[in-house]
Amino acid sequence: MIDFGKFEEKTGIKFKDKRMLEQAFIHRSFLNENSGLELEHNERLEFLGDAVLELVVTNFLYKKYPDKNEGELTAYRSALVNAIIIAEVASEIGMNEFLLLSKGEAKDTGKARQYILANTFEAYVGAVYLDQGYDAASGFITKYLLPKTEEIVRKNLWRDAKSLVQEKAQEYFSVTPSYKVIKETGPDHDKHFTIGIYFGSDLIAEGKGKSKQEGEQDAAKLAILKNKWDK
Repeated sequence: MIDFGKFEEKTGIKFKDKRMLEQAFIHRSFLNENSGLELEHNERLEFLGDAVLELVVTNFLYKKYPDKNEGELTAYRSALVNAIIIAEVASEIGMNEFLLLSKGEAKDTGKARQYILANTFEAYVGAVYLDQGYDAASGFITKYLLPKTEEIVRKNLWRDAKSLVQEKAQEYFSVTPSYKVIKETGPDHDKHFTIGIYFGSDLIAEGKGKSKQEGEQDAAKLAILKNKWDK
């Protein structure tokens, strides 16, 4: 079995309720293959953690940028709590090593793993909040996620990716980007879309998401990176 004590050592947060710590890392698919275990998956914790995360980030941005208006602060927050950024942070602190997944999910290390990592990060925040209180949850977010703020603001990553890529595509190529669904997988309650962004007839990048809109944003971000428009 996974030794979650190692993760406690890594973060410095010692849980009173060890089962809650474990629950934060349990993906629904793991229970499908291990139905005899008296465990719960992490989706309720994720729901709670999402709200705690939003409050901590909102409070931080409100105080850090007193000259920014509501629209700009909202854009900063959206970029900071974006699944890609959160998954990146989760990976950096080693959450990957502690995930409890089905054998099938464990083999997938692509886009789907990103979402699982982001959701696990939120579930962990929820678990810390319940076990240790708001200050501990806020401290964890402040230590690991909020340092990403400077890069997001400096590189304009807070700007809506589709708007930015349209502006740049028109400026450099005199074209308006278009988006097409390349692939759609999964049941109705868990759809995954692969979306292509095109400049004219040229496929520039393929993005993925749980909705068409999310896939389009991801494709736009990849097009920005490919053309080095994030510099």
